[in-house]
Amino acid sequence: MDAAMVDRLAGGEGWGLLQSLPPYEPSQSLALQDRLRAAGFDADLVAAALSQSRLRARAAEKFGEFADGMLFTPDGLEQATRLAVAARHAQRFRAAGVELVHDLGCGLGADAMAVAGLDLAVSAVDADPVTARVAAVNLRHWPSARVECALVEDVVLPVGPEAGRQGVWLDPARRTPGVADVNGRTRRVFSLDAISPSWQEVLALAGQVPATGAKLSPGLPHGAVPPGCEAQWTSWRGEVLEATVWWGPLVHSPGRTAAVCSDGVTDTITEAEAAPGRDVATATSVGRLGEWLYEPDRAVIRAGLTGALVAAVDGEELDPGVGYVAGHTASDVRWARRYRVLEAMPLSTKALARWLRDRGYDRVTVKKRGVTLDADVLRRQLKMTGRGRGGSEATLVLTRVRGAQVALVVTPA
Repeated sequence: MDAAMVDRLAGGEGWGLLQSLPPYEPSQSLALQDRLRAAGFDADLVAAALSQSRLRARAAEKFGEFADGMLFTPDGLEQATRLAVAARHAQRFRAAGVELVHDLGCGLGADAMAVAGLDLAVSAVDADPVTARVAAVNLRHWPSARVECALVEDVVLPVGPEAGRQGVWLDPARRTPGVADVNGRTRRVFSLDAISPSWQEVLALAGQVPATGAKLSPGLPHGAVPPGCEAQWTSWRGEVLEATVWWGPLVHSPGRTAAVCSDGVTDTITEAEAAPGRDVATATSVGRLGEWLYEPDRAVIRAGLTGALVAAVDGEELDPGVGYVAGHTASDVRWARRYRVLEAMPLSTKALARWLRDRGYDRVTVKKRGVTLDADVLRRQLKMTGRGRGGSEATLVLTRVRGAQVALVVTPA
């Protein structure tokens, strides 16, 4: 899709066609395409409209009902911020007294939409002409938002007192330009050195405008977080979406934090909560584990804040970095799952198979962290085919205790 096709889709005929399409159904797309072309619609316009219909169907999970009034690109949708999370970003700027946000690398405009929705002015740019045109369509309802096709380095940012009332938002591209796959998406990159604008450019912009935020990959190294900043790992319904670095007045809690989000509920975990006043305890042996096993949300693990769960349940982390915490008492922690430990043993396929067979289990669900054993291989070795009569399913947690591989048989609490 080129910029001219974006204009056609946003115009009267194209937009009318888009809005008249039925809910996207892959099995009906070819027949629908033939009917539309027979009705006199241009073949290229029909193909673009059906592509948008497919992308809108995918986008509904991120944007809800707003997706039906937006345009998308495959890469843009992949990287676009979920609207509920974008609203959290926008709230930071408003709470800091920012009046104008420069969205540098705005993509499809999701974060700019959230900022404009709070009655803040938005000046958005994107280096790609098609993406910038799509963002302009998506932001057309907000007079306070304007979009230009421009390079980040060509944007003139405020200095002096003016910088105090303005902010910068960056969502650096994390895909390589070039050949796309069959779904229209290009290859993802994970290194800070490969993002665009580069990490050094992001740091330079944050040095010029104090109220700066940058959305990065959840794989952000802890050591890369600049002093005095806040790096927040955010999850939505258990999936870690991003690590966002905040500078200056946008910082709520310096250091690493985790935001565990779902519909209408957000829990924020900070370094201050990570086992305050004492070192994180680790389990001494598999035979001395407590009755309960806790698994924190993945954003907490990515942020390195399992110690907050250790403190919350007065427990022990099984091994540094694995994220599992054992405890002797049952505690309800909204951002962690709790399991009852039925058995804990060193990881031995023969011993584990015998234990499961003697208790009538014939199939297993395998959770693993900190071990390299392949779950499918283990199932075959355990002969857990699920074909027995009257059997039941066991949940296995394969992990480490003091560096030794262990198998825990658990049941959700």
